[in-house]
Amino acid sequence: MTAVNSSTLSIPQHSSVPRHIAIVMDGNGRWARHRMLPRVAGHRRGVEAVRRTVQACVQYGVESLTLFAFSSENWRRPVEEVSVLMRLFLKVLNSDVKKLHKAGVRLKIIGDVSALGPELLQAIEYAEELTKNNFVLSLNVAVNYGGRWDILQATRTMLTKNPILARNPQDISEEHLQPYLCLSDQPEPDLYIRTGGEQRVSNFLLWQLAYTEFYFTDRFWPEFGLELLSDAIESYNQRERRFGRTSDQLHNLLQADAS
Repeated sequence: MTAVNSSTLSIPQHSSVPRHIAIVMDGNGRWARHRMLPRVAGHRRGVEAVRRTVQACVQYGVESLTLFAFSSENWRRPVEEVSVLMRLFLKVLNSDVKKLHKAGVRLKIIGDVSALGPELLQAIEYAEELTKNNFVLSLNVAVNYGGRWDILQATRTMLTKNPILARNPQDISEEHLQPYLCLSDQPEPDLYIRTGGEQRVSNFLLWQLAYTEFYFTDRFWPEFGLELLSDAIESYNQRERRFGRTSDQLHNLLQADAS
């Protein structure tokens, strides 16, 4: 059986509106510095951009939105900044979870949450439980997440639950590993957006981005919202998504669908 949501084993469903958008929310600190403000001011304004983007994705009919909030490498930042980020995350969780629930948004936190404090873990558990049956939008927030960590934890879990595979590694396939990845229950991202002018993946969704379309903007994350999301989706719609096929094959398929 073909692995669910695997763009390398099957041709995924896609349309003019991306089913799944993944975003690296970069540039909070630089936005603040350009305005002679402390970095924390940029992070706070970044929260407003998250709210705008969630609302815009609901308007567009996007199924899943994955936001890179805090990477496994971000622990290298100054202790004071990390502390501020964690407090801000907790504050936003507590203040916004009921609004998300009312809007039909399902919240899922992905990453190694074992490193987070007990108060934050409790808030995450409450938010996920409250919103688990919502279906308007799946909002995935990556906290202490890394793409390599995701593949490693999936591999460990797969081998723990299927020890026979450890003795027969030649039998391991995508179908075995994929169910244990963090976003196995959702389509792979159609569109990856990175704000702030940088053009790299930064250890984000390494497995899932195999056939994702990339969009980079110089605008900082606190400036993001419906207008910039629309620009990204417009760019996405100019792409020819072939998934390994030729342009002629794609053209013939489109003609067959139209007839």
